[in-house]
Amino acid sequence: MQRSAPGRRALAPLAAGLVASLGAALVLTGLGPVAAPAGAAAPSAADTGPAAVPATVRRVVFVGNNWEGTADVLDPRTFRRVARIDVVPDYAARMQEIATNPYRLAYFLAIRELIGEGNDQFVDDMYSSNDGRLVVISRPSFGDVVAISLRTKRIVWRFAVAGVRSDHMAISPDGRRVVVSASTGNVVHVLRVADGKEVGRFPSGGSPHESVFIDGGRRILHASIGMVYSPLDDPALDATKDDRVLQVVDAKTFEVVRRYDLRKALDARGLDRVSTAVRPLTLSPNERKIFFQLSFFHGFVQLDRRTGRITRVRRLPNLVPSTPREQYLLDSAHHGIAMNPKGTRLCVAGTMSDYATVVDPRTGRHSRLIKRGLKPYWVTPSWDGRYCYVSWSGSDTVSRISYRTARVVSTTRVGDHPQRVRNGVVRRGLLGRLGHATSSAPTRTSPLSLWERPAG
Repeated sequence: MQRSAPGRRALAPLAAGLVASLGAALVLTGLGPVAAPAGAAAPSAADTGPAAVPATVRRVVFVGNNWEGTADVLDPRTFRRVARIDVVPDYAARMQEIATNPYRLAYFLAIRELIGEGNDQFVDDMYSSNDGRLVVISRPSFGDVVAISLRTKRIVWRFAVAGVRSDHMAISPDGRRVVVSASTGNVVHVLRVADGKEVGRFPSGGSPHESVFIDGGRRILHASIGMVYSPLDDPALDATKDDRVLQVVDAKTFEVVRRYDLRKALDARGLDRVSTAVRPLTLSPNERKIFFQLSFFHGFVQLDRRTGRITRVRRLPNLVPSTPREQYLLDSAHHGIAMNPKGTRLCVAGTMSDYATVVDPRTGRHSRLIKRGLKPYWVTPSWDGRYCYVSWSGSDTVSRISYRTARVVSTTRVGDHPQRVRNGVVRRGLLGRLGHATSSAPTRTSPLSLWERPAG
């Protein structure tokens, strides 16, 4: 659902000029907002949550509605929506800042047109605090991270990232720290969940993206994806996509302790025309194997963490063989992958082909193709490991799929363009306070709305 508004047509030439000029600059300089949401991380406590939670909190599932500016809260037992959170309660203040800063305004419009498919991006990623009092949210179009109180529905702290766009996050197993990728700043910030104070940062490649805490929280596995918005998508021009890395970072000192040579690893498997941009990734339960998707690749590869070699290549059905690479959604072919805690099943989202499927990682055999919506964008395992959650961003729904039977158990309608799905907790007694709030952002957005105060 693309938004429009009175006044957008009148200001279209201004917006088009800004976007065209900035788009050309981005391609030529390698700077700028990047990052399509990618898939799920390892089946660790950060994703599935701890095996036991205090009696003071209740398990929930958070779904971020990126274009709408809300987060839906689902009951993991019934998979029904029980609350909705407004993630942009400060919308008017942020828009005033952007409108009075030409640099920010240009990037804001570019993010809308080049990455948001004509829409603003208000929630990319989210995690709840371990005590169930806060939800921490990265907001790409506002270039920040905020913590919202689940009691007052107000922002407790706000952190503006380097550059102009925030992206994927990861939370430490103990729940004390959250890392957030700064797409245009080429760094990853490490923030304290309690107050949003930056306690460290580490360098990345072009457009830092996915991060996963590994080794019990002692290290961070991190990937950057480069210029996925660049129109130079021919394999021969892959080197122009900026620096893409897959690296391991010390979670205490924030030093990069290892970088994998993916070009060498892919070439060794005969994949010399395959992009090195790591998209969604997941790990085996013992964290010795990394399974990840790559730009334009229909399937996934398996990498041995110790040797850095690609040990298996799994190709999955391509239902859009005639689609030019330039029309792929931010270079994504398959965009979502999550392993069950037993390490026996992988749930995969075929984004461009509009399907999900369950794969046996040992044999490579996949289940029937599950077609329950459009543009599957993210995969997350349930807290108990029985299901995988798949967001259908083009249909505004989320499905719960059984790892064992590879069948859809239930599908729930959520807000506009659901992307990230996260397991979390809410303190008991607070859920009723949330109600079914609507976003502070106007239903329609346009360049004109930068100067309009939204109704309500």
